[in-house]
Amino acid sequence: MNTHKNNTITLERTGQVLVTKIRCANNYFLRLRGLIGTPALTKSEGMLISPCKQVHTHFMRYPIDVVFLDKHYTVISKVIAMQPWRVSSYVTNALHVLELPANTAAMLEPADKLIFQ
Repeated sequence: MNTHKNNTITLERTGQVLVTKIRCANNYFLRLRGLIGTPALTKSEGMLISPCKQVHTHFMRYPIDVVFLDKHYTVISKVIAMQPWRVSSYVTNALHVLELPANTAAMLEPADKLIFQ
Protein backbone atom coordinates (compact mmCIF):
# COMPACT_ATOMS: atom_id res chain seq x y z
CA MET A 1 0.00 0.00 0.00
CA ASN A 2 1.31 3.46 -0.85
CA THR A 3 1.32 4.99 2.59
CA HIS A 4 2.46 8.37 3.75
CA LYS A 5 4.19 7.92 7.05
CA ASN A 6 5.34 10.81 9.20
CA ASN A 7 8.35 8.82 10.36
CA THR A 8 11.85 10.18 10.04
CA ILE A 9 14.95 8.87 8.37
CA THR A 10 18.16 9.97 10.06
CA LEU A 11 21.79 9.54 9.00
CA GLU A 12 23.32 7.64 11.93
CA ARG A 13 26.84 9.07 11.43
CA THR A 14 25.78 12.71 11.82
CA GLY A 15 22.27 12.62 13.28
CA GLN A 16 21.02 14.68 10.31
CA VAL A 17 17.34 14.15 9.50
CA LEU A 18 16.97 13.35 5.79
CA VAL A 19 13.24 12.67 5.56
CA THR A 20 10.21 13.42 7.72
CA LYS A 21 7.55 12.06 5.35
CA ILE A 22 7.99 8.68 3.70
CA ARG A 23 5.97 7.34 0.77
CA CYS A 24 6.15 3.53 0.65
CA ALA A 25 5.95 1.46 -2.53
CA ASN A 26 5.87 -2.15 -1.44
CA ASN A 27 3.88 -4.04 -4.06
CA TYR A 28 4.42 -4.62 -7.78
CA PHE A 29 2.15 -1.86 -9.07
CA LEU A 30 3.30 0.78 -6.57
CA ARG A 31 6.95 -0.06 -7.28
CA LEU A 32 6.35 0.13 -11.04
CA ARG A 33 4.63 3.51 -10.79
CA GLY A 34 6.96 4.98 -8.17
CA LEU A 35 6.95 8.77 -8.55
CA ILE A 36 5.53 8.84 -12.10
CA GLY A 37 2.85 11.50 -12.40
CA THR A 38 3.55 13.02 -8.99
CA PRO A 39 4.81 16.50 -8.14
CA ALA A 40 8.49 16.75 -7.25
CA LEU A 41 9.40 15.61 -3.77
CA THR A 42 9.75 18.38 -1.23
CA LYS A 43 12.94 18.75 0.78
CA SER A 44 11.60 16.59 3.62
CA GLU A 45 9.98 13.84 1.52
CA GLY A 46 11.25 10.52 0.24
CA MET A 47 9.96 7.33 -1.32
CA LEU A 48 11.07 3.94 -0.04
CA ILE A 49 10.74 1.16 -2.61
CA SER A 50 10.97 -2.42 -1.32
CA PRO A 51 12.11 -4.80 -2.55
CA CYS A 52 14.12 -3.04 -5.24
CA LYS A 53 17.47 -3.45 -7.01
CA GLN A 54 17.01 -1.09 -9.97
CA VAL A 55 14.87 1.94 -10.83
CA HIS A 56 13.86 3.91 -13.90
CA THR A 57 12.76 7.51 -14.31
CA HIS A 58 10.70 6.99 -17.48
CA PHE A 59 7.77 9.41 -17.73
CA MET A 60 9.05 11.50 -14.80
CA ARG A 61 9.32 15.28 -15.09
CA TYR A 62 12.09 15.95 -12.57
CA PRO A 63 15.42 14.48 -11.43
CA ILE A 64 15.79 12.52 -8.18
CA ASP A 65 18.55 11.15 -5.99
CA VAL A 66 18.51 7.36 -5.77
CA VAL A 67 20.04 5.61 -2.75
CA PHE A 68 20.45 1.83 -2.81
CA LEU A 69 20.23 0.21 0.63
CA ASP A 70 20.86 -3.29 1.96
CA LYS A 71 18.60 -5.18 4.39
CA HIS A 72 20.04 -3.17 7.31
CA TYR A 73 19.37 0.17 5.56
CA THR A 74 23.07 0.66 4.94
CA VAL A 75 24.01 2.69 1.86
CA ILE A 76 25.45 0.54 -0.93
CA SER A 77 25.53 3.14 -3.70
CA LYS A 78 23.76 6.26 -4.90
CA VAL A 79 22.94 8.25 -8.01
CA ILE A 80 22.77 12.02 -7.61
CA ALA A 81 20.23 13.93 -9.73
CA MET A 82 19.18 11.02 -11.94
CA GLN A 83 17.46 12.68 -14.88
CA PRO A 84 14.12 11.65 -16.41
CA TRP A 85 14.17 8.82 -18.95
CA ARG A 86 17.10 6.98 -17.39
CA VAL A 87 17.59 3.48 -15.96
CA SER A 88 19.87 2.91 -13.00
CA SER A 89 22.44 0.17 -12.68
CA TYR A 90 21.23 -3.12 -11.25
CA VAL A 91 22.56 -3.29 -7.67
CA THR A 92 22.72 -6.96 -6.73
CA ASN A 93 23.07 -6.48 -2.95
CA ALA A 94 20.29 -3.89 -2.67
CA LEU A 95 17.00 -4.71 -0.98
CA HIS A 96 15.56 -1.18 -0.80
CA VAL A 97 15.81 2.06 -2.74
CA LEU A 98 15.26 5.46 -1.16
CA GLU A 99 14.34 8.18 -3.66
CA LEU A 100 15.00 11.74 -2.52
CA PRO A 101 14.78 15.20 -4.04
CA ALA A 102 17.66 15.86 -6.43
CA ASN A 103 20.95 16.85 -4.80
CA THR A 104 19.95 15.99 -1.23
CA ALA A 105 21.89 12.71 -0.89
CA ALA A 106 25.33 14.15 -1.61
CA MET A 107 26.45 13.73 2.01
CA LEU A 108 25.68 10.00 2.03
CA GLU A 109 28.63 7.65 1.71
CA PRO A 110 28.84 3.90 1.16
CA ALA A 111 28.45 2.08 4.52
CA ASP A 112 26.41 4.94 6.04
CA LYS A 113 23.50 3.53 8.03
CA LEU A 114 20.06 5.13 7.89
CA ILE A 115 17.84 5.00 10.97
CA PHE A 116 14.06 4.79 10.48
CA GLN A 117 12.12 6.16 13.46
